[in-house]
Amino acid sequence: MTQGHGYDKLKPLSSMEDILAVAIEFERTARDFYRDLAPKVSKNLRYLAEELAEEEQKHFDLFTDLRARPDVQAVLQTEITRPVSDRKFSDCIHVPDLGEQPDDQAVLQYALMREHAAMEQYTALAAETGPGPIHDLFQYLANEETKHKNELEVLYYSVVHSGGV
Repeated sequence: MTQGHGYDKLKPLSSMEDILAVAIEFERTARDFYRDLAPKVSKNLRYLAEELAEEEQKHFDLFTDLRARPDVQAVLQTEITRPVSDRKFSDCIHVPDLGEQPDDQAVLQYALMREHAAMEQYTALAAETGPGPIHDLFQYLANEETKHKNELEVLYYSVVHSGGV
């Protein structure tokens, strides 16, 4: 490669506006998925689906409120490197059909995968953004998704290893 055309220059870039749009859609689809899933899951997991729907709604609201702020409008066209986790995160916008009576293990596996993808994405985005409200939001959400993932792992272990599936 000639000088000035290194790998760093070939990394895909996205505007903050595009990044926020994908994050908003990720949170919206998660909220809708868990809300619609709640009446279908076993009583053991109904509370979890309802809690996850509420959490995703909060994340959706955080992103949409942030995007509307005047101080953020100025940086929406800023380009940042798209994280390696971006494709996996974007793929989560397409939710699976778990059927009318999904089993607890399948629900928990899907929720764990989503939380893990979100944790990776928000951690990477926090690392790519400079100080300010966008960085703070990504860092906050990375921490939230990490907590959710850890809680789900404990629940998954107890369900799977207690003969609950």
